[in-house]
Amino acid sequence: MSNPNRSFKVAVVGATGAVGEVMLSILAERNFPVSELVALASARSAGGTVEFNGNQIDVQDLAGFDPTGVDIALFSAGGSVSKEYAPKFAAAGAVVIDNSSAFRYDDDIPLVVSEVNPEQVRNRPRGIIANPNCSTMQMLVALAPLHKVSPIQRINVATYQSVSGGGRSAMEELGRQTGALLNFQDPEPERFPVQIAFNLIPHIDDFQDNGFTKEEMKLVWETRKILGDDSIMVNPTAVRVPVFFGHSEAVNIETETRITPQQAREILAAAPGVEVVDEHKAGGYPTPVTHASGTDPVYVGRIREDLSHPRGLNLWIVSDNIRKGAALNAVQLAELVASEG
Repeated sequence: MSNPNRSFKVAVVGATGAVGEVMLSILAERNFPVSELVALASARSAGGTVEFNGNQIDVQDLAGFDPTGVDIALFSAGGSVSKEYAPKFAAAGAVVIDNSSAFRYDDDIPLVVSEVNPEQVRNRPRGIIANPNCSTMQMLVALAPLHKVSPIQRINVATYQSVSGGGRSAMEELGRQTGALLNFQDPEPERFPVQIAFNLIPHIDDFQDNGFTKEEMKLVWETRKILGDDSIMVNPTAVRVPVFFGHSEAVNIETETRITPQQAREILAAAPGVEVVDEHKAGGYPTPVTHASGTDPVYVGRIREDLSHPRGLNLWIVSDNIRKGAALNAVQLAELVASEG
């Protein structure tokens, strides 16, 4: 809950992007107390308009904008933009909530999931709060309640990530390639290294020296930082799939003491931001299309024992990567900041 006696000047940086547009809609949907909304983007997008709460807002050029007077700035314009401009907004007095990876691994920048470690929003000596990666975000909304009951020692996770995680150009490529193939034409990869339509690509972000990709290592680094436990072992594989919205994850955890599937269902059913969809029948499980796309919860299904480990548990975790994985959590963090008064 925000302070009912105050409203805030809010800037959305990257307002014309896929995440920025959803940030604007969620601010309106949740009745965030906005006294003035400033839409900012690159010079290429400046001069257009975006919709906020039924009104058309002019998009201003970020490079020429004076951040003085901005209370809260939501950044979703990429790491290089955040590195250059987020400190300037913070120096001018704004609380910056950044959706890029620019500051996530800095010791003096809190990395926050609203349902997991909300108390960390106050620990912001540089005036910046980092939003985690979308795949980490949804996984920890589901795993943190279990971790509180019995500490998680090891996580094996394979992600099945939609193309919207790669931005508007990635979605356009999936649509373009799908149309080409259905018309018996050859698809031409541009945004992805190989064909994405009717295909799976086990490669997201840059390869690291250890053979993992950066997207996979984010799951390692961010899980440990958010849960405050560097001893948790994480073994990730990240795969891009031909789905427009919604990331899915096949997760296996090993806990300190055994958690039964029924206990897990009860724990998760009571957890904030989680919806359990776990029936042993056709369609009794969440998918990106039938549940996640366009909705806020993190959905969990296929909860079952690990047949190979006495303290193992399997889960299927699905969420809209643009909403909860980016825009919603940023607005929820803004609400926590607003509640401080």
